[in-house]
Amino acid sequence: MKLEGQSMKIRAVCRGEAKSLPGKTTKTGIFKHAVNGPVMVDAEGIVSDAVCNRKHHGGPDQAIYVMGSVDLDFWSSTLGSTVEPGFFGENLVLDGVDSAKLHVGDRFTANDVVLEVTAARIPCATLSARIGDPNFAPRFRQAGQSGFYCRVLKGGMLAAGEEVMFEPYPGTKLPIPTILQRFRPMQLNEAERTAYLETPLASRFRAMLES
Repeated sequence: MKLEGQSMKIRAVCRGEAKSLPGKTTKTGIFKHAVNGPVMVDAEGIVSDAVCNRKHHGGPDQAIYVMGSVDLDFWSSTLGSTVEPGFFGENLVLDGVDSAKLHVGDRFTANDVVLEVTAARIPCATLSARIGDPNFAPRFRQAGQSGFYCRVLKGGMLAAGEEVMFEPYPGTKLPIPTILQRFRPMQLNEAERTAYLETPLASRFRAMLES
């Protein structure tokens, strides 16, 4: 995936409301759908988007969850049916993007909005319940096509169809699959831990390396 200096488009902007999973009383914001027209993005993400479990989701370092069209194509093939934008709880779908080839610190600019990649999306029991497969989370992690979280460096309005510019991070390369599959202090040597702490990694993941 060679995106530097190239433009791509926003395939979909997705937003959701708090809903309960079947058989559950607690609510989740994972049920998202593509919206028509522009939405406002601030430091906390898409305005009016539901974030229910703030221990693991949301916050300035995980304000926007993004999937690439390559990711959705992979999961459509794997699951045997078309995966529509918002299915995994993502806020944006970007054409031509493969999250397995991105790094912490990479940036996307659309209109006035600037997003910076901060971490991989780590699967949880809520995702498995959404899919209806209790064993889906480890499959999602192993595949490496998880999508990624971003912080909002500059807010503004976003809408489907807008062009997006990509800027690769110039420093230490921390790939999204590394966060998914190796990101435990005991699985990284001291040189790797030191180097990865120099990246603009999300605070929840940074704490894992600092502990």
